Amino acid sequence: MPGMSVATRRKLPIGIQTFAKIRREGHYYVDKTPLIARLAEQGGAYFLSRPRRFGKSLLLDTIACAFEARRELFDAHDGADGSAPREKLFLADHWDWTRPHPVIRLSFAEGRLAEGAKLEAHIHHQLDTNAARLGVTLPPAREDPHIRFTELIGRTAAAHGRQAVVLVDEYDKPILDNLETPEVARAMREGLRNLYSVIKGRDADLRFVLLTGVSKFSKVSIFSGLNNLRDITLSPEYGTICGYTDEDIDTVFAPELQAAAEEGQPLDREEIRRWYNGYRWGPVSVYNPFDVLLLLAERQFRAHWFETGTPTFLVHWLRGKGFFTPQLERLYASEQLLSAFDVERIEPEALLWQTGYLTIDGQQRKGAATVYTLRVPNLEVRSALNEALLLGGWLPGGTPLSQLTMRLYDLLTEGDAEGLRAHFERLYASIPHDWVRANPIARYEGYYASVFYSHLASLGLDIVPEEVSNPGQCDLVIRHAGRAWVIEFKVIDGDAPTGEAMRQLKARDYAAKYRGAPGITEVIELGVEFSRAKRQIVGWEVGRG
Repeated sequence: MPGMSVATRRKLPIGIQTFAKIRREGHYYVDKTPLIARLAEQGGAYFLSRPRRFGKSLLLDTIACAFEARRELFDAHDGADGSAPREKLFLADHWDWTRPHPVIRLSFAEGRLAEGAKLEAHIHHQLDTNAARLGVTLPPAREDPHIRFTELIGRTAAAHGRQAVVLVDEYDKPILDNLETPEVARAMREGLRNLYSVIKGRDADLRFVLLTGVSKFSKVSIFSGLNNLRDITLSPEYGTICGYTDEDIDTVFAPELQAAAEEGQPLDREEIRRWYNGYRWGPVSVYNPFDVLLLLAERQFRAHWFETGTPTFLVHWLRGKGFFTPQLERLYASEQLLSAFDVERIEPEALLWQTGYLTIDGQQRKGAATVYTLRVPNLEVRSALNEALLLGGWLPGGTPLSQLTMRLYDLLTEGDAEGLRAHFERLYASIPHDWVRANPIARYEGYYASVFYSHLASLGLDIVPEEVSNPGQCDLVIRHAGRAWVIEFKVIDGDAPTGEAMRQLKARDYAAKYRGAPGITEVIELGVEFSRAKRQIVGWEVGRG
C-alpha cells in the first residue's frame, strides 16, 4: 500500500475523524484508499468490527467523500494558494468521479442512550438531518423509525437518480453501553435490529453499505434477516484497512521519528513494536493509530489507548466470571465462538477479542472448523489490563499494590527466588480472611493463580506463554535481566507440598529452550504449589541452571 513520501513534518491528526480536515489542514494521512477502491469495486453490503479508536470513523468519512465525488480531497495540491500542500492518494486515479452517489450516514458514537425511547428519538433526529441534507421529505416522526429509514433510502435514490450509499458508525454502541442492564440492552438490540432490517429490502436502491462497530453480534440476533451482509472482519485482504502497519510508521511518520532523534528524545523502533504493535486480523499486524499518534506527540511510552476508557464493565465481568487470567497469554477459539456475542450470551473469548484485549496469533484447520489462537497483542494491553484487574477486584481494596509492584521488579532483577516467595506470601496474607470468606471471587479454583499471574504481568515484563491449561495450573516464562524464570503453578487440595509442580517442570523440561538462548545467562525453574485449604503458598521449589 502506498504511503506518503513527503519528507517534511506535518500535523498529527490526534482525535480527528474528518477526512477533509486532515487533507486541508496538512495532517499526516495513511493512505487506505486502495482498500476502499477494492471494496467499492466489489460492491454490496459489508460489516467491519474493530476495537475503539482504531480509525473506523475516519474510514467511513473517507468513503463518504469518495462516493460524493469530492475529488479535490484525494488529488495532489501544491499549496500555492497558501493552504497546506498534500500528495495524491491512490483513489485519485482509480475512481469514477463523474458519478457521485448520495450518502446516508448514521452514527451512534456520541452520548449514551439508556432508554428505548431515547434511541428512537436519536434515530429520528438522524433521519431528519439526512433528509434535509439530501433534499428529500420524510413521513412524520410518529411513524416507526424503520418505515422512515425505508422511505429515506427510496426517496433519496429517486431524487438523485442514483443508488444511495449507507454508512453506519458504531452500530452497536447503544447495546454495549447497557450490557450491565440486560433488559435495556435487549430493548436497544430490538430497536436497532428493526432499523437495520431495512437494508436488505432496499437492496435495489443501494450502491454500497458499510456498518462498523466494536462487537460482532451473532447474525441470529441484531442482523436477523440481513443475510446479504458480508462480514469482512477477518478477511485477509482487509486486515489492514484500519490501523497502521510497520511500513506506515517507517514511511509516513519518518519525519516524526527523525525529529525525535534530533531533539534528543529518540523513539526506539523495537520498543514501539513491543508496546503498541501486534493487532492482527490478517497476515500483517497493525498498531492502534491512537497510541502511535500520542507517542509521537508526547514521546512517552504509556498506555495511551487503555487510559482513554477501558470499560469498567469488562473488568467487573471478567472478575464475576472468575476468568483465569493466565489464559490471556494463549487461548483457543473457533470462529463460531468468536462470533458468539449477544446480550444473553457473552463468551470471554469473544468479548476480549472484539474489544481489542486479545488478538489472533494464528489459525489452523481442524477438519471443517477453523481454530484460532488468541493472545494479548502487546505490552500496553498486558500490563494495563492486568493492573486494572488487580485494582478492580482481584485484590481487596487497600492492598498497597504500587509498593508491592516496585518490590517485585527488584526481586526479579536480583534473581532472588526466596525473596520472591516471601513477597507472594505477604501478598496473599494481606488479603483479609473475612473478605475471602464473603467474596465468591476468592473461592474459585483459579483465583490465586490469577492474582499470581496478573501481579507479574502488570509489571510489563517480557512474559512468554508456554502451555496455559485449565484453572489450577499456570505455566509461564518471564525473561528479565538476563534470566528466564520458568514457572509452573499448581493448586492442591491439602496443606503439604507434593512436589508435583517441579516434577512436571523436570519431566517436560520446559526450561530446555532457554538454556544457552541469546541474552539468557541463567535459567530459574520455579515450582509453586498453593493450598486451597490454607489459601497460601505451601510449596516453593527452585532449580537453577
